[in-house]
Amino acid sequence: MAIKPTIYKARISLSDLERDYYDSINLTIAQHPSETLERMMVRVLAFCINAQEGLELTKGLDDVEEPDLWARTMDEQITLWIDAGEPSFDRVKKATNRARAVKVYSFNSKSDVWWSQGESKFSRLNLKYSV
Repeated sequence: MAIKPTIYKARISLSDLERDYYDSINLTIAQHPSETLERMMVRVLAFCINAQEGLELTKGLDDVEEPDLWARTMDEQITLWIDAGEPSFDRVKKATNRARAVKVYSFNSKSDVWWSQGESKFSRLNLKYSV
């Protein structure tokens, strides 16, 4: 029998003064059995930083074809693709072909090494990087 995800619920009052965006958000977050609390919280923070209509948490680690978060239009076009961690160049390149904008939130102590090793490749893509 497979281990089930741990479910968390969060109620967030969001005030983004820079974007003039204000919202009360009720999130249900499924923590994959192999996911750390740190990674899960990066997903929550990325959600808050990028809050907009249509943004949603995806199946994430349960579906390798989906990002951790995405925003889609009503006709299922991906406007924003967000990955947490250190995705491979091929995954990021594929994401830039599928989405209008791609963001990666890297959060561990090896993020600088990951970025410096792939910076020349990543710089050719329409990508935003945060550590």
